[in-house]
Amino acid sequence: MPNYFYTAKSFEGKNETGTANAKDIRELARDLKSEGLVLIKAILEEDKNKGKFNISIPFLGVSQNEKIMMTRNLWVMVSAGLSLVKSFDILASQTKNNKLRNALTSAKDRINKGEGIYEALSGYPDIFSELFLNMIKVGEESGTLEEALKNLTLQMEKEHELRAKIKQAMIYPSVILAVMLIIGIIIILVVLPKINFFFQSLEADLPIYTKLLMWFGDFIIVRWYLAIIVPVLLIFAVSSALKTKKGKFILDTALLKMPLLSSIVKKNNAALLIRSLSSLISSGVPLVRSLEITSGTVGNFYFKKALNESAERVRKGEKLSSALSLYQNIFPFGAIEMMEVGEETGKTSTILKTLAEFYEQEAAHATEGLSTAIEPLLILVLGVCVAFFAFAVIEPMYSVLSSIE
Repeated sequence: MPNYFYTAKSFEGKNETGTANAKDIRELARDLKSEGLVLIKAILEEDKNKGKFNISIPFLGVSQNEKIMMTRNLWVMVSAGLSLVKSFDILASQTKNNKLRNALTSAKDRINKGEGIYEALSGYPDIFSELFLNMIKVGEESGTLEEALKNLTLQMEKEHELRAKIKQAMIYPSVILAVMLIIGIIIILVVLPKINFFFQSLEADLPIYTKLLMWFGDFIIVRWYLAIIVPVLLIFAVSSALKTKKGKFILDTALLKMPLLSSIVKKNNAALLIRSLSSLISSGVPLVRSLEITSGTVGNFYFKKALNESAERVRKGEKLSSALSLYQNIFPFGAIEMMEVGEETGKTSTILKTLAEFYEQEAAHATEGLSTAIEPLLILVLGVCVAFFAFAVIEPMYSVLSSIE
């Protein structure tokens, strides 16, 4: 059995830490409860140092890691039989994020007055998503809060894991691009001014591309502030444009048509979409409502449209697979066919969960493949840029030295 490093609180309010063997976190919570302790946090010993450098910045909001930790701990405490008021008191005391602590403290007070978790947390939509709140609501109404929290924890962990893998796969290409930028800045600000002085002293006739490079270097040195202001304004303008409905539509259309990116976009959106549907349906949320909620969790315009229009068709009596079949072009191959199998066998939630796991792996592998594929291309581009700078400097120097001889 795995060995857990845990933090627990006694019924007298004292904190205790230690290690214990248990099949899973739920069994650990039960074992500690029999000893008069309430489990607050538990991690595998081998994972103890993995989150060592995970920094929380409160003014930027509540991070996904903090939400996952809060949801997992709430699930553990509910499964251990701890009262909701005490659970939220412990959650509020253990979080380091002021925004989340204030929300949990307020929720504890409202729960103590007789409100449910859904009502207590619904006032914080910037922290808790619609999917989160609706799963909590259904769990409370159906008496399956523990199962709802378990599904929520799994949903959030898988979603976070997929996005982390995609970000990790793009680290190397980002490093290459950063190196290209740094080399260009060093050449323009350090090398070119000295070379330019040399050429001017000899009144050398320079090629047009060398003159352009020299002019650009002088311009950046004299008006360096524009080199900062213009990129910032450009990034802000592009970012603002992409937030508009038309800008979002253009971007999503382009992403779905790009040969290398299309497959990744489809698999990534399908994985997040199907995982959310699986979690909602298994928690007892009606299918139509599940589709409406899930449409708010996906970012792509076409997937959002497919879910909203499918919700209307399902409301009129169509099956999910039939409603989504009109959008075969945006879903990965086999996704809708597997949904149809799930409906025919009465195992829609199970099939969706299996599909979500499959497409999460596929999206991660596709992103890693893209990263591997563009590495040689980026290195080639880097080489071409370096060669251009070198040629623009060395070729006129060679010509000048030849004329001197």
